[in-house]
Amino acid sequence: MTGCLAMLAGCAGLPDSGSQARFDAAQVARIDAAIENAIAARQLPGAVFHLERNGAIHQRAYGRFTYALDAAPVTTATVFDAASLSKVLATAPSILLLHEDGKLDLDAKLVDYLPECAGGGKEAITIRQLLTHTSGLAAGLPRKPAWEGREAAHARACAQKLTHVPGSYFRYSDINYLLLGELVRKVSHMEPDAFAEQRLFRPLRMRDTGYLPLRRMAPDSIAPTQRDPATGALLQGVVHDPTVRRIGGVAGSAGVFATVDNIARYARMLLGGGELDGVRVLAPESVRLLTTVQTPPGIASLRGLGMDIDSSFAQRPRGTVFPLGSYGHTGFTGCVLWIDPGSRTFYVFLSNRVYPDDKANVMDLYTALGTLAAQAVGMGAARP
Repeated sequence: MTGCLAMLAGCAGLPDSGSQARFDAAQVARIDAAIENAIAARQLPGAVFHLERNGAIHQRAYGRFTYALDAAPVTTATVFDAASLSKVLATAPSILLLHEDGKLDLDAKLVDYLPECAGGGKEAITIRQLLTHTSGLAAGLPRKPAWEGREAAHARACAQKLTHVPGSYFRYSDINYLLLGELVRKVSHMEPDAFAEQRLFRPLRMRDTGYLPLRRMAPDSIAPTQRDPATGALLQGVVHDPTVRRIGGVAGSAGVFATVDNIARYARMLLGGGELDGVRVLAPESVRLLTTVQTPPGIASLRGLGMDIDSSFAQRPRGTVFPLGSYGHTGFTGCVLWIDPGSRTFYVFLSNRVYPDDKANVMDLYTALGTLAAQAVGMGAARP
């Protein structure tokens, strides 16, 4: 199903198309074919894709909610579990907003705000190191012994032992962002979902974005993800991430659900230096910190205070054409946001590749989409 295509003006919620420049039709066709071929290969049942540069837009929906022939078709209004895109849509900008408010120092120690996390060398961890995944903490919380609830998760996060000296090593870690979510709660005196709604999603008119989507919409508007391995129940509007599901659906590492149009609005805000449609959401300095290299010297994996720039996780969605200095993030459920500020181009890809059993791999598709998106807007030939 086709949404708002390139060169089509007057689509609600999309930017004025008066300054549009044409996309390369052959590369756009290859984007569509790459996604359709992945669906035919049962790498994902459905997806949406959005490519934008200076008001020119190609947006399209593909496939169905599941592989069943009578399943509902995906549309551009379908809500997807954004998984770890939550880190850059909600958690990192929330921390930066608290920094703007003068309530949080990015170079302060974690234990200055969460003293219960002291011990084992964790007193040296700074907020900046959590944001850049250089804290020295492990990748995720252990599942055993069994636990349930936010307080139990926080206690386990605080009890983790360092594997490296803070600031000396990059490891992508959900624990970092679980702790950042707790920082938002502690410093703002609000739940992280309420803070993100009030300070980010509502000002940006991201009306279909947020945590716990079943509080405000029917499940049939949300793409299903995996069948719960424990119960066999289909997760539809319930967060896929098992750690965040045990927490209750709201955490700093995952839990946000969104539509492609809403994420496109977020990308436009970043390209606008923190402002969209006359509404300032982030200060220009916060956008700079979020999107440019902030990792300590000597760390080869380059990250902003949230966005990925050049780690091993960036190489697939960036493709072989977008330059260093572009930035973005991925989500485990099959989601990408990638932005090139130099060309003022971005693309959004949302899918439910984890349906039904989390066995599909779409890494090669990410590379294809990143490469073709850059070529579609007229950027150079692929790098070797």
